Amino acid sequence: MSTSHTDPVTLEVVELIGTVVARYHQEYEEAAASHSLTGAQARVLGLLTLEPTPMRKIAEKLKCEPSNVTGIIDRLESRGLVERRPDPADRRVKLAAPTDEGRDTARRLRESLRFAREPLGGLTDLERTLLRDLLLRMLGEETA
Repeated sequence: MSTSHTDPVTLEVVELIGTVVARYHQEYEEAAASHSLTGAQARVLGLLTLEPTPMRKIAEKLKCEPSNVTGIIDRLESRGLVERRPDPADRRVKLAAPTDEGRDTARRLRESLRFAREPLGGLTDLERTLLRDLLLRMLGEETA
């Protein structure tokens, strides 16, 4: 059975997704500001805590120009939150990596994001898994 893209439930879901995204961005910006970071700086720092990354790849993940990432990394580096280091696999490539202080700042930032964590905490493991799988499906990605 095909569902119209303008049926009431679809329209309500689209509005709810927009509301969730807006609230998440607002809280993320406020949390970043409380650590004297811009939202973009906080996002880059968060990405780097997963693994040291070449700036070109950071730009791809954030869908922005590499020159923007260079400026963000410069500011994070001047605050002692990030360092540049050679890529062991290719010495010509520079990796951006968080310092200990950068990892600590990213952890405190994540811990201060209540909006996403608290409502999700009210869901059962099964509900969170279902929500994750539905979101991945909407994005055209395979479930884990």
